[in-house]
Amino acid sequence: MSKREYIPLTSERIRELTLKANDIRRELVKMFGIAGGGHFGGSLSAVEIVAALYFDVLRMSPNDPNWPNRDRFILSKGHASPAMYAALCDLGFFPRSVLDNFEKPGNPLTMHPNMHKVPGVEASTGSLGHGLPIGVGISLGARLDGRDYRTFVLMGDGEIQAGSVWEAVMCAAHYKLDNLVAIVDRNRLSCDGLIAELQCQDPLLPRWEAFSWKGREVDGHSVGEVAAALRAVPYEPGKPSVLIANTVKGKGISFMENKPSFHRANISPEQTQQALAEIATRREEWS
Repeated sequence: MSKREYIPLTSERIRELTLKANDIRRELVKMFGIAGGGHFGGSLSAVEIVAALYFDVLRMSPNDPNWPNRDRFILSKGHASPAMYAALCDLGFFPRSVLDNFEKPGNPLTMHPNMHKVPGVEASTGSLGHGLPIGVGISLGARLDGRDYRTFVLMGDGEIQAGSVWEAVMCAAHYKLDNLVAIVDRNRLSCDGLIAELQCQDPLLPRWEAFSWKGREVDGHSVGEVAAALRAVPYEPGKPSVLIANTVKGKGISFMENKPSFHRANISPEQTQQALAEIATRREEWS
């Protein structure tokens, strides 16, 4: 696998990525405002992960979305699609007018992503537990084709209760897919409440490593930590990599943080304006 060249991860670079994350947070709130509601919690918790991937780690070409050597990103938790859409639009995969008409009749941007309608989307997702199995197939395909692209799969910690995830975990280890990276957005909440009360997952990283993966754990809202960890894959040659990103559901909006009720919610225009004001204040602090 060829070595990637990255911009040095200086304090200024981290600031740039933090501002990108803040912009993604603003855009997804605006999109959900257009739609009248949406999956706020899990979208907001994934923002820094998405920013690190799209603006620092992934090798891609907006002018050629199907470039064979591009890195692949699969948003397995498809309900967080607005975070991905905001990044794709910023990079030039589709025009701003498309983003501004999220979920409008005839618009390709829907609550769950469609790979046949949106440039840059690698897999149609939304039914949880499918992203990692797809990633295993894509990673095997890269090996068979002699290509050095990587496949990154972002999942929620509620999602990894699915048996299909662990079948894929075992399969990836068996084939020694060190071109595959799983990222777990560990916000510890699902639509049904605390995950710890539904299914104990601790200690999570050792569980993955018991299946012959190699992993790391980071603060999922430190875009610098996330970017540094993703730059370092594979963590061990011959093993797939997993990054456990500890996050807060609803991060960045005070009245949404750690609230299961905002997994999927409708909010008033006044709440939308409050959310946007909080995001604007945070951007001023970083600018």
